[in-house]
Amino acid sequence: MLLLGVFAAAAAAPPAQLTLETYQEWCNDSAATHDPLSQLPAPQHPKIRLYNAEQVLSWEPVALSNSTRPVVYRVQFKYTDSKWFMADIMSIGVNCTQITATECDFTAASPSAGFPMDFNVTLRLRAELGALHSAWVTMPWFQHYRNVTVGPPENIEVTPGEGSLIIRFSSPFDIADTSTAFFCYYVHYWEKGGIQQVKGPFRSNSISLDNLKPFRAYCLQVQAQLLWNKSNIFRVGHLSNISCYETMADASTELQQVILISVGTFSLLSVLAGACFFLVLKYRGLIKYWFHTPPSIPLQIEEYLKDPTQPILEALDKDSSPKDDVWDSVSIISFPEKEQEDVLQTL
Repeated sequence: MLLLGVFAAAAAAPPAQLTLETYQEWCNDSAATHDPLSQLPAPQHPKIRLYNAEQVLSWEPVALSNSTRPVVYRVQFKYTDSKWFMADIMSIGVNCTQITATECDFTAASPSAGFPMDFNVTLRLRAELGALHSAWVTMPWFQHYRNVTVGPPENIEVTPGEGSLIIRFSSPFDIADTSTAFFCYYVHYWEKGGIQQVKGPFRSNSISLDNLKPFRAYCLQVQAQLLWNKSNIFRVGHLSNISCYETMADASTELQQVILISVGTFSLLSVLAGACFFLVLKYRGLIKYWFHTPPSIPLQIEEYLKDPTQPILEALDKDSSPKDDVWDSVSIISFPEKEQEDVLQTL
């Protein structure tokens, strides 16, 4: 973060090199020093925070031990050749006039509020208590594009692809006119345990890292760089947090996987079939014994063994005695003559 800081007090003598503008400022500060109402101490250690789109002026409070009323503060601003303006709702969109807070956020109203980013801006402030006021404390001028601290890209999303990583993100802050200023981006990436590489610059908010090894973990950081064409100034931004992702298989790797899986499956099935055949040949007697149905005792014998008093043997003998033959009688009623002769010859 960039802190433009200063302490400013009324000068005892005019500056060595005077312009009309600086002479008027010196006269005003000198008059404030000799003003009987200028009896309050000036705010100390004012600083300006320019981070991404933020424009915030802050200072240390003025402490008075003999007053119960709060000290209030007034902020004014001007551009390069303009007069001083009050920092109020009408001029800048936020109220920094007679406030008790020790901070003035010029971008609090909306992201597009604040001073134009390519303007030369000067700020000053003073403390006030009733009719009393302190001397003005004037800050060094700044230009947002020249002095801003650029943060890392935001909303970073990484999608693993086939031997690649696809990175999408948004800019650190919005730029109204991209013809005068724009962002370019760099990606720092490395395989875990490997050497870091840098790819860029890119103007797009979508970057693809190709030709990566499949099924490998890669870590990366994204960095934005602001270029201001008007003054040929660039501001290098902060790196994003380190994040790691594993790549997916590419087409050739998937084909190799399919072939390897097929060959491995076929080899495993062949080994299992050979092992089963070998075991059957070696232990066929045991296998035959396992699958052979054991002989069973006839039902009558089993009943006799359970109750020997039953006349099982007589029943068996009775069942085994020969039975009378049974036949059917057949009578020949008539024959054709030829068939009759054949039958007689046969007899």
